[in-house]
Amino acid sequence: MEAVLAKYENQINVFSEFLEDLPDVDEPVWILGACYDLKTKKPELLSDVRSRLWFTYRKKFSPIGGTGPSSDAGWGCMLRCGQMILAQALVSRHLGRDWRWDAEKRQPKEYHRILHCFLDKKDSCYSIHQMAQMGVGEGKSVGEWYGPNTVAQVLKKLALFDDWNTLAVYVSMDNTVVIEDISKCLFLISHITFIYIALYTVLILSNKFPSACRKLALPLLLVIPLRMGINSINPVYIQAFKECFKMPQSCGVLGGKPNLAYYFIGFIDDELIYLDPHTTQQAVDTDSGSAVDDQSYHCQRTPHRMKITSLDPSVALGFFCKSEEDFDSWCDLVQQELLKKRNLRMFELVEKHPSHWPPFVPPTKPEVQTTGAEFIESPDKLFESEEEFEILNV
Repeated sequence: MEAVLAKYENQINVFSEFLEDLPDVDEPVWILGACYDLKTKKPELLSDVRSRLWFTYRKKFSPIGGTGPSSDAGWGCMLRCGQMILAQALVSRHLGRDWRWDAEKRQPKEYHRILHCFLDKKDSCYSIHQMAQMGVGEGKSVGEWYGPNTVAQVLKKLALFDDWNTLAVYVSMDNTVVIEDISKCLFLISHITFIYIALYTVLILSNKFPSACRKLALPLLLVIPLRMGINSINPVYIQAFKECFKMPQSCGVLGGKPNLAYYFIGFIDDELIYLDPHTTQQAVDTDSGSAVDDQSYHCQRTPHRMKITSLDPSVALGFFCKSEEDFDSWCDLVQQELLKKRNLRMFELVEKHPSHWPPFVPPTKPEVQTTGAEFIESPDKLFESEEEFEILNV
């Protein structure tokens, strides 16, 4: 009986309440690069939001590390948000941005394979087990609360072990996206053999990295950690922040309020629309290769909204670029909509690696060995606004 209740816990509120709950304004709704007029496109809007993969707290999964926690309730919300932003990139990669979920229809095999990547099992590539244990290498004990930047670093490392999705994750630093570093990163990951590593080293040392290699050899998830203020978001960044959701490459934003992480997927007027991971559901147990019982992975509740001004200033922007042309288009949009029109920039986009920075080191597979011994029994940590961010000029 408990399993049945958990399965349908997210369906207590009927989905039609979505329409009644949205504000009565003339402004369009933007969801991950798609624009909807509430007066004419309500069904399409409903379908889009419902189709996003929704990862929440889970309980009764196998203990992390063998002796650690069997639930992430109370500490795993940012990890779940990290799963959601990555899942959106994988859906765009394999199924396309226009794909829609229908509970009454059979889903493609790629969809179920994506879900298998996130099941709460130690052998799933992006499971809560893998993310928590990879976080130990980032200085986080299992059970400790994460901030947006740390989750982005964990995703970047786990992606190196994912041979099926062949997705590169690039995490910017110091509010700066470096095109040259992205090109080098993708070149190395897509040619991960000794001869290519040796060639890469020679080219870097001779400063003759060939232009022929400056292409997106892999689809790219670009994550940009930012701090848009000190204690609250600076109003000068709000319009630029909203512009990010309008870009076709938008994968959403990691952020939230103190001690509460959310996955933001769009906005309407001065409010953000987000998926909330703070619902504890039963872990789904599915055999490898079989279809996943996916009802609990799609939120059919009334969507959550919050004022943009209530947002904690520490966030991480996400963008998915499926090809070199898509990345070039994103760069053009950033130049036109974020850099040229704004006196204060959320982040910088530069062609060359800054000379005063340390040399760029592409990610390599880390060796992670941990057990449940690193688990913090009762973490009492606030939202980590002081995490590794450079405060933007205000």
